[in-house]
Amino acid sequence: QVQLVESGGDLVQPGGSLRLSCAASRNIFAFNAMGWYRQAQGKERELVATIFSGGSTSYADSVKSRFTISRDNAKNMIYLQMNSLKPEETAVYYCNGNRYGIESWGQGTQVTVSS
Repeated sequence: QVQLVESGGDLVQPGGSLRLSCAASRNIFAFNAMGWYRQAQGKERELVATIFSGGSTSYADSVKSRFTISRDNAKNMIYLQMNSLKPEETAVYYCNGNRYGIESWGQGTQVTVSS
């Protein structure tokens, strides 16, 4: 199994920024794609951002202009830079890796956007 561990979640005010990190236990080159999901209380998990092995990215429409996903293969890390955060984006954020249809998940990191 590939272990994924998220960090960086915190309490921030509306309009604030956070950078989430995901550390993998092995070379993330092995993943065809990695991404970030989030799950708010009482809601289903939703895909926020994806980065593919070739370097292309995709985003949910709601975050396209504010969030950026990136990776550092040498450090076995992916990141999610989140700007202009909104209260409705309070959720547990999860790191995900996909390798030929087999997925790995982290345990999540809590992001709370509140005054």
